[in-house]
Amino acid sequence: MLEGKAANNNNRPAMDYLDGFIDEKTAADFLCQSVRTVQKWRVTGFGPKFYKSGRSVRYRRRDLLEWAEARRHGNTSQYTAA
Repeated sequence: MLEGKAANNNNRPAMDYLDGFIDEKTAADFLCQSVRTVQKWRVTGFGPKFYKSGRSVRYRRRDLLEWAEARRHGNTSQYTAA
């Protein structure tokens, strides 16, 4: 029982990291893209989910990771342009 509890505590920092909010520059760096590209994606609805409060735009690392993983392909025949 104690081992399971210790394991949960060890995962907590990783969960906090993924659920933390980051600004668009950090999000662009995370995705290896320019800020302008991330902004364009946001306007067109192509990009990852984001949060907006007033003029501030924030992303969760978890959302960025999920969005990027959804676009992962094993070869070019698996890719279809949307």
